[in-house]
Amino acid sequence: MDKIKDLLTTGEAADICNVSQQTIIRCFDSGRLTGFRIPGSRFRRIPRESLIKFMRDNNMPMDGVERGKKKILIVDDDAEIVELMVDVLSRDGRFDIRTASSGYEAGIVTQQFGPDLVILDYMLPDVNGNIVCQTIRRNPEYKNTRIIIVSGVVNESEIEGLLAAGAEAFVRKPFDIVELVDNIAGVLQLQ
Repeated sequence: MDKIKDLLTTGEAADICNVSQQTIIRCFDSGRLTGFRIPGSRFRRIPRESLIKFMRDNNMPMDGVERGKKKILIVDDDAEIVELMVDVLSRDGRFDIRTASSGYEAGIVTQQFGPDLVILDYMLPDVNGNIVCQTIRRNPEYKNTRIIIVSGVVNESEIEGLLAAGAEAFVRKPFDIVELVDNIAGVLQLQ
């Protein structure tokens, strides 16, 4: 299963939870796991969010849920912006998120985490974002890693340079968080 679906059968939920289908059906029928029945049938459907809540409430390992998530590394030295992005992207449910506040830290986290996407501030305390972008692009191990640059202090020629250095998109600060999430979904080709 590549991506956890938004609506699951009892069998799919059982596989993710690593329990029997009968256990999921019993929890559903008793009301401990919320969902709905398909009208005119005995089939049950469980929304992804309900399954995640059920797993957390019952201290179940989240390995099965995490499996389909895209990995995002947020590199920015502005703690408020990082907090906003982490909050919104965590609630979205499709992403596993790590953060870094410098180019050096971004390099370490990229090696350990192997992100699908790096959201990269152009002006970092130790290096400009285009250097980080070029460094990621030079490493064949990260050829599928996507990069979105965010900045408030870049002119048009610099934006062109960043895109030439390997960034897929540029988002100007201050940004609309919905627009950023749409950009992320577009770059990662999510529905």
